[in-house]
Amino acid sequence: MERETLYRLIELPAEVINRLQAVCKEVDIEQTEPYLERLTERSTAAEAYKELGAFLEEDKDHMRMLYCQLECVRRIYDRYRQKGIAETVYVDTMKCFSRFLRECEQKNGRMFFDRGWWTYRQASMGLFRIGALEYEFDEHEGQSVIAVHIPSDADLSPEAVEQSLQEAGAFFGTYYPEFAYGRYTCESWLMSPVLKQLLQEQSNIVAFQERFTILSEDREDREFIEWLFQVPAGTAYDRLPERTTLQRKAKELLLAGGTVGCAFGMIELS
Repeated sequence: MERETLYRLIELPAEVINRLQAVCKEVDIEQTEPYLERLTERSTAAEAYKELGAFLEEDKDHMRMLYCQLECVRRIYDRYRQKGIAETVYVDTMKCFSRFLRECEQKNGRMFFDRGWWTYRQASMGLFRIGALEYEFDEHEGQSVIAVHIPSDADLSPEAVEQSLQEAGAFFGTYYPEFAYGRYTCESWLMSPVLKQLLQEQSNIVAFQERFTILSEDREDREFIEWLFQVPAGTAYDRLPERTTLQRKAKELLLAGGTVGCAFGMIELS
């Protein structure tokens, strides 16, 4: 896939495209080749990401890392085609790069790439966006599982979630029949039982939670601050926004000494 075609398909912001065009002249592809090759393989992507980060050294706003990961995304397009995976799945999966850049701008007031520690999963075909949700190859207690992730723009209506789960089952059964799994797992602030105190019974978030058996809860986790409020993690509680009902209620809870945390749940497949 041509670089410009990829950038257009995933709706990369024009500001970032301009910066990547400059970065393209700075990055020596021959020197980065060993890292990129391993970054496109699920078994070596995590290690390759760390080594590439060290190699890139001075990387203003992590634009070189973004450029390199998108080069990997270009390369695996042919693998999608060879497997017969629909281009819509490819595009929906890789749009995460644009989504993360815009979320970064909303949170920090300017656009830079702060999610390279996550997106090597997409660049190595370890994670796929299928409808409303994302699905990642994973392991739990020595057994293969599919980890479910909830994108910030996910439609969590029961109908959309059910459709996504059904399509995911068909997807992995068709394209990865060798990956035998019997469970979906999900770890997120959106799984926290505390949210049931803040939301109405008919809430889509509550309905999503109830598909899972909650196995553990972490009240000390603070990542929900960034995800729920779209602000830097260290923002003072009294300065948190109140644009939504959930933000307002969560803010009240925090100011009263409470917290949301996160939880881990599981769906057993028959």
